[in-house]
Parts: sequence; structure tokens; C-alpha cells
Amino acid sequence: MTRTTRHPETIVLHAGWRADPSTGAVAPPIYQTTSYQFQSAEHASNLFALKELGNIYTRIGNPTTAILEDRLAALEGGSAALALASGQAASAYALQNLARAGDNVVSSTDLYGGTWNLFANTLKDQGIEVRFVDPADPEAFRRATDDKTRAYYAETLPNPKLAVFPIAEVAAIGRPLGIPLIMDNTAAPLLCRPFDHGAAVVVYSATKYIGGHGTSIGGMLIDGGNFDWEAHPERQPLFNTPDPSYHGAVWSQAVKGLGPIAYAIRARVVLLRDLGAALSPFNAFQILQGLETLPLRMRRHCENTQAVAEFLNGHKAVVKVIHPSVQSGQTRARADKYLSGGYGGLLGFELAGGREAGKKFIDALELFYHVANIGDARSLAIHPASTTHSQLTPDEQMATGVTDGYVRLSVGLEHIDDILEDLKGALAAAGS
Repeated sequence: MTRTTRHPETIVLHAGWRADPSTGAVAPPIYQTTSYQFQSAEHASNLFALKELGNIYTRIGNPTTAILEDRLAALEGGSAALALASGQAASAYALQNLARAGDNVVSSTDLYGGTWNLFANTLKDQGIEVRFVDPADPEAFRRATDDKTRAYYAETLPNPKLAVFPIAEVAAIGRPLGIPLIMDNTAAPLLCRPFDHGAAVVVYSATKYIGGHGTSIGGMLIDGGNFDWEAHPERQPLFNTPDPSYHGAVWSQAVKGLGPIAYAIRARVVLLRDLGAALSPFNAFQILQGLETLPLRMRRHCENTQAVAEFLNGHKAVVKVIHPSVQSGQTRARADKYLSGGYGGLLGFELAGGREAGKKFIDALELFYHVANIGDARSLAIHPASTTHSQLTPDEQMATGVTDGYVRLSVGLEHIDDILEDLKGALAAAGS
């Protein structure tokens, strides 16, 4: 783009690419290649020394993927981005990029189950402790912090609790301590811009709303370029001590000439290089196609979900609806503070009949797909209690917000009358 814009409808169509310089092709091509011809020995040396940016090997970067990265960075207002093979890889790299064995991260309890397991078990086995605190009290993050705390982590619109996270409050606690806030914004693209509220890093599962078509798995790390990694060297040792894995580079200094992209560069040339969770060029192309319509789709997702929430909120078979539009108090206030243009496409509700009602409801759906995904153009549903082998304990129900009768909907783009008709039939079956 030749002119600066913050309008997402324009950014998703133009940022990072105009046309192929040799053919004039307007659509981004799929560069299905492993490696790239260096212009000279000096050119190769400059690339490996990070004196200039360019293509070396597709495990580290690819021109198709770079367009997606540039577009997402522009959309979020960040300085640089790194595309990865999945949202889970993005969540893992987000923490591994600044914490090592013996360090800790303080995380919100309100997380997607896969992320919770990654943090509570897999990263624990690697020596990184994740301390979970209730985000209802932002000061809980400060109380859980010690000299080894390297980051705070949370989800903007957490799945399945759907209680919007207090981004600015927690970011303001961390910054004076040299602690960045990492926000998973998967469920709220366009609706929330975490960098505007003080977050330092944004994480996405691009599989969900970014792609939107349910065909391609991918993840994204976006560096806000707004965090001073050298201000507290003892707090962030991985950015302020020589890195033996990359010629002794000190990351807070090594790439200053390229811009405020130290976090993104280290994630690329250390973690992606060594662990290899690279997004394929084909998946990058597919996700780019979905990204082009994201503003239009999010608008419809929000409208349809709002209508479903209002419908369910008055239904006799439903005990409770979990959606910001029908909630009150602090939950609603935070949603109104951090979300703009709608409350997202996710909704939870609790059936009066418990586990058996949940099973009957799922089996009676005809339009909704019964799948373990969110953010598809199609409407999706799942009954979490049916996917577990044992009853949820009261503590688990309290922590996750998931009861035996809880159903999660990811409301799609179909006509709202058809969506409601399918829900009416399934609710009638659940009550029989």
C-alpha cells in the first residue's frame, strides 16, 4: 500500500503485496520451494548475519508466508509477525521465546483446554513453570510474580468461559516490572486490538476466524514492537545475554537496525530454525484467501451469535447463556471496554437436563456440524462432557465454566432463520 490506513477492510486486501514484479500477477503466488538462490557469497553472508532480511530456507521463511505475516502485522498494528504450523505451536513458541528451564510465566486460568494442557504439563516437563491465576482479580498476576517471571499470558475472549480479559490492567502491572503481556486473540480478531491496550505480543490460531473456511491449520505470533527488551536485562536474560546458538548474538541489540523486531526475529531464527514448526506455503495461501473476507465475516458472525444468544436466553430448556450480550456487571463492562463491533462468534449455554440432554441436543442437530473446531464459516457445536471419559469434578467445572449440560456453539454465516430453526428442533429433542 502506498498510503497508510488502519481500515481493516483495506489492509486484508492490500498489505504486504501489490503485484508480482515480473508477471504482474495480482493474487499472491504459492512459492512451493525449499530453498533460494543467493545473489552472491556476500549476500548469503549478510542474510545469515541478519544484516539484511531475505529468503534462506522455507523452514525459516517463505515469500508466500511473508505476505501473510506482513498482512497480519499490519492488521494488528504490530512491527513483525511469524507464521507457524498451528496455533499450538504459536502458544508454545510465545513462551519458549523468553523463558527457559527454571523460569516461570503467570497465566490466566481462563484458557482453551489444549493450551492449558500445554502449559500445565508439556512445558512443565521442559522446566518452564506456568502459574495460573484468576483474571477476575488483575492483582493476582502481581502476587504470583517473582524474579524468574518472564511473561504474563491470557486469551482476549477465552474459550469456553467467554469472559473478556482485563488487558490494560494486567499490562500496566507487568510493564514497570519488565514483564510483557502475551494475548491470544484467536476468538476476537478485528473486535479487539490488544496492542492498543498495552499487550506486547499477540498470538493467533489462524485455523479459526483468520482462515475461516475450516481447511487449513496455521498459527501466528505478532510482535508489537512496543516493548523495551533491554530496559530490565535481569528480567529478560534471553534478550540481553549472548546466544550461543546464534554466534553470540544479544537479541536486544543485534537487529536494532532492522526495527523493533527483536522478539519476532529471535522466534524465527532460533525456535523456528531449530524446532521447525513451519507453515506450509500452500496453507499460507489458503489462509490469505480467508483473511480477505475477515471483516465481512466477523460482522455476520457477531450478528448471528447475538440473535442466537437472545433466543436461547428466553428458552425454557436453557439454564444459562454464556455470552457477553446477556451478561451483566464486570463481565459485560470488560466486554464493552475491549470489544468493538460485536461480541464474537462463540456462545455457550447450559441445558437443564445435564449430560443426557447435551447428548440428545447434539445428536438432533442437522445444520450445525459436531466438530472440535471454532471460527468456521459453518455453524459448529460440541458438548464437552461427551468428549471426556469421566464426570467433571466440581473444581473442574468451576475452573473451566464447563458443566455436564454445557454446550458450545460457534455460530456461522448461514441465514439466521435456518440457524434458529435447527436449534429449536435440537432443544425440543433435548427436553424429551
